[in-house]
Amino acid sequence: MDSLYGIIENWLQQMNLGEGIAVWGTKGILLFGIVAISYLAAKAFRHLLIPFLQTLSHRTKAKWDDYLFHDKVLQKAAHIILPIIWYVLLPFVFPKYSPWLAFLLKICQIYLIVASLMLLSAFFDSLYEISNMHRNLRNRPLRGIYQMLKVIAVCVSVVLIISVIIDKNAMSVLAGLGASAAVLMLIFRDSILGLVAGVQLSANDMLRPGDWITMEKYGADGYVTEVNLTTVKIQNFDMTITTIPPYTLVSDSFRNWRSMQESGGRRIKRAVPIDADTIRFCSDEECARFREEGLLQGMRDTGERPVTNLTVLQNYLTRYMGKHPDLHPDMLQMVRQLPPTPDGVPLEIYCFTNNTEWTFYESVQDEIIAHVIAVLPQFGLRLFQRPTGNSLREAGRSNVPQERAPLSYSEKK
Repeated sequence: MDSLYGIIENWLQQMNLGEGIAVWGTKGILLFGIVAISYLAAKAFRHLLIPFLQTLSHRTKAKWDDYLFHDKVLQKAAHIILPIIWYVLLPFVFPKYSPWLAFLLKICQIYLIVASLMLLSAFFDSLYEISNMHRNLRNRPLRGIYQMLKVIAVCVSVVLIISVIIDKNAMSVLAGLGASAAVLMLIFRDSILGLVAGVQLSANDMLRPGDWITMEKYGADGYVTEVNLTTVKIQNFDMTITTIPPYTLVSDSFRNWRSMQESGGRRIKRAVPIDADTIRFCSDEECARFREEGLLQGMRDTGERPVTNLTVLQNYLTRYMGKHPDLHPDMLQMVRQLPPTPDGVPLEIYCFTNNTEWTFYESVQDEIIAHVIAVLPQFGLRLFQRPTGNSLREAGRSNVPQERAPLSYSEKK
């Protein structure tokens, strides 16, 4: 390269351009040659090497290499070629201790650091897409971890750029920044807490994108749409968005409905209040009718142990749920009495639907409760209901004494 420099300089001097013009003309020609070489190298990388690498990746059975050799990754890699060529060839244009050489080399180093950061960011994005392809990693909240890796890469790049600008070792710059570590901790507090919370959520499989969670403290009741470094976005059922810091999901409690959805059954747990005044022993005629209908199977209706109409109703509802086509047959089904209250005796229906869809679940639940209320009169039972204004008014009218005609003489005697 030195001989080329001398040849060009001698050629320009032979043209009687003067020594100063010959020197700067030589540098200009060499700079133009460096620009041309770097341009051709970048073009060759983009139009020759990138298609070749992508063709090889498409021929393999693996899918991860398609993401690593994607256009957005290889195009970022092409930016690294320019600063490397300039950094290698510039010393042949300027003297060793030239201030122009020192300045241009610093520009090349900064450009190389920034281009490497862009390539690393694209590489992390590709890793995130690759992890989404994996069945076990697809639903893990890994976005926050990759975002934290990007933040660390940016911090390292800033330290390297500062060290290039001030001509100091990167370790010296880090030592100088150690005094301001407390300030940095305050600045990146949410990011650090988010990283730790993201690792805990992912390691313990506490939360996945798409999970239905409930967190009453923050008014969240819906599906998780995004888990990143600083926020967890939840789309509520009223189509609003609730954002929660990730570390609150670790420090506070929340309800995750994923296991319910994966089990294939959704629980129905509803109580119907029965008027205690209508609970009684069954008469002989009622026992005969219930026996014909098969509702006394497994019961003792002798005088030693009389059967109540509420017990027969429980047996009937147990058989009804066992034959219901929309209830899960392999999950618990039970009809039980809860402790009596001033509002009657609660009769609780406990079972599981065989479909976890919300509308289906509500329709089956409404059907069962309506059936329970409708069948109560057949067993001599009545639903407990507090009196309303009209019922109190009618009861008051019925208790008003009727006016009687004056007594006759014979009646008086």
